[in-house]
Amino acid sequence: MTPKQLTTLIACALAQALPATAGAAPATTPIEHLIVIVGENRTFDNLYGVYEPVKGQTISNLLSKKIVNRDGTPGPRYRDAAQKLASSYGAYTPTPAVNGVYTSLPQPYAAGAFGQRQDVPDARFPSDLPNGPFQITHHVSYGAHTGDPTHRFFQMWQQFDGGKNDLFVWATETAGPGPSNPFPLAPGRTYQGGVAMGFYNMARGDAAYFKGLADTYAIADNYHQPLMGGTAGNYLFLATADVSYYTDGGQPGTPPAKQIENPDAQANSNNWYTEDGYRGGTYVKCADPAQPGVAGIRALLAKLPYRAFNDGNCAPDTYYMVNNMDPAFTPLGKALPLAPDRFLMPPQTIPHIGDAMSAGGVAWKWYSGGRNDGKNVDKEYCGMCDTPTFFTSTMTGPDKDKLQDLGQFYVDVKDEASFPAVSIVAPYDSISGHPGYAMEPSFDQLVSDIVERVRANPALWKKTAILVTFDEGGGYYDSGYVQFIDFFGDGARVPLIAISPFARRGHVDHTYYDHASISKFIERNWSLAPLSARSRDNLPNPVADAANAYVPANRPAIGDLMNLFDFKRPR
Repeated sequence: MTPKQLTTLIACALAQALPATAGAAPATTPIEHLIVIVGENRTFDNLYGVYEPVKGQTISNLLSKKIVNRDGTPGPRYRDAAQKLASSYGAYTPTPAVNGVYTSLPQPYAAGAFGQRQDVPDARFPSDLPNGPFQITHHVSYGAHTGDPTHRFFQMWQQFDGGKNDLFVWATETAGPGPSNPFPLAPGRTYQGGVAMGFYNMARGDAAYFKGLADTYAIADNYHQPLMGGTAGNYLFLATADVSYYTDGGQPGTPPAKQIENPDAQANSNNWYTEDGYRGGTYVKCADPAQPGVAGIRALLAKLPYRAFNDGNCAPDTYYMVNNMDPAFTPLGKALPLAPDRFLMPPQTIPHIGDAMSAGGVAWKWYSGGRNDGKNVDKEYCGMCDTPTFFTSTMTGPDKDKLQDLGQFYVDVKDEASFPAVSIVAPYDSISGHPGYAMEPSFDQLVSDIVERVRANPALWKKTAILVTFDEGGGYYDSGYVQFIDFFGDGARVPLIAISPFARRGHVDHTYYDHASISKFIERNWSLAPLSARSRDNLPNPVADAANAYVPANRPAIGDLMNLFDFKRPR
């Protein structure tokens, strides 16, 4: 390297470092601190399906649509949520041919449920549940461990059936949750049943704390998981407003054959996927219509009355991660070896919101429950929820120190002057609210504790917004509209609550949002650019359609969350 080249290299490095050392640009709103708390696996209707908003507000849920009554029983339009039977032999399709209707729901199983037998129907629930949503707490307590519905990429596309939302049970029963389960699976034996149709009832006391938050602050009833499928992909989307992919030396590569999805039905089976499961297929090369599973989704997108974002947002020769993988770094930054039987995602190089905030001088931390506990014991530390550990930029640089244990949050929150501008909180697994191994009331308590600690620091509270959401819907039924943006989603509605002195009190916001909206909010509030040319934070804010407030007139479009706040009202 010549001296001139060295001087140029140093100058470029200094230029890149300057924003982080020159101090952050001031927030464009009175919100100087944003805290995002992420629970797991609840759709909007699963939690808020029987929520009644304050006077003057409207909402889209099971109760407002008369699908269920206030007491949780079937309502006059119950059949609108009836689940259908279908057939899909051979090549995968997200819209299988419907050929019948369930006479009653298959009895739920307790698959994944702590302390419950999982290979027989869950006797706590009747075997003749009506075909539609049912109130979970008619049969068990609000805190009981219940089954964990199927929530994988290709199954979710089928569950939504092109927007009809009528194949949640069929897709679960035919394709199953995957071979990682502790008992054998086979066509007709998925141990899932009708658990996906369960909901809680706020009108009868369930989720009382979350009801109180909605009454007091602001909620969104049109906020969505951005990617069909499970935790890892949706957490990654929260950080990138994009979909991650298999890398080889930082460039797109080809994953081991075992890790490539193949949802085509096995011979002589109805929708029993060829390669699926948590320890099976995870990647898909969606730019190639000849790849299994690709042509059907691309055909669905081609029929939309608007053009899909970036024509599906699939780059050539790129295998995108659409289900769950763990990061290839330890929490301390040690690189882990990759192998076909090690379900680790190679280090990621796409930009994430932490990179953008560091470059812009915006202080941030990612707090993860159990991060300091060493090995992943008793499902307390969720590696895939500690999302920056997927990225080379973070794990090989100074930002690694911004990844801290949840316990440190409770120390940091005492001092407003040093508290980061943006904080992400990923709970301990056992209090994440995830069906099966966690209980929803524990997540309620975590949120309550964080809110009260922030409120106990008046200097912090008066400048703060707390967003509470869920990584994805967990395969539970939801009756809401879904905007199909590209090959990857959107998926089901999930709750989002804005808790702040600036939140519009008791307001139900109908603006269309997904996890990319959090990136858009951060970028607008701290004057940052979109993360990349292909990330969804480039999409415009929705233009309200006079005929339907839930469907943007300028699809595809995603809001920036600003409609949840009122910065003019005196505090």
